[in-house]
Amino acid sequence: MQRSILTLAALAALAVPALAQTTVTGQPAQPGNNSAQQQGQSAVSRPNTDAMPQGGTTGSVNMNAKLEPGANSFTEGQVRSRLQEAGFKDIQGLQKGENGIWRAQVQHMGQQMTVGLDYKGNVGMVQ
Repeated sequence: MQRSILTLAALAALAVPALAQTTVTGQPAQPGNNSAQQQGQSAVSRPNTDAMPQGGTTGSVNMNAKLEPGANSFTEGQVRSRLQEAGFKDIQGLQKGENGIWRAQVQHMGQQMTVGLDYKGNVGMVQ
């Protein structure tokens, strides 16, 4: 009986420190500007979600966005869906360039324009 109590006490002593461990690693960088204010995300490989379009797609629609070349894994169907969800209509000539940026001619707010989608999911106007 005494051995059981000692065993339970030892197990309880080992379990208590593992219940909650919190480590503070530092303060966030200041002034916490978003990527639009910093002219892009040079070292981040996630979609730019600072300004989500109303359709709820990943990435942002910023007609002045700097589209970044890179290995783009979006399929043609995914790109077409993202452009439609961002409010673009009459999507024509959708092609992926050698730099990995998808380009298409679209209608937006009554204007014909060329837009691109980079490997991060960012959508912007292309010259």
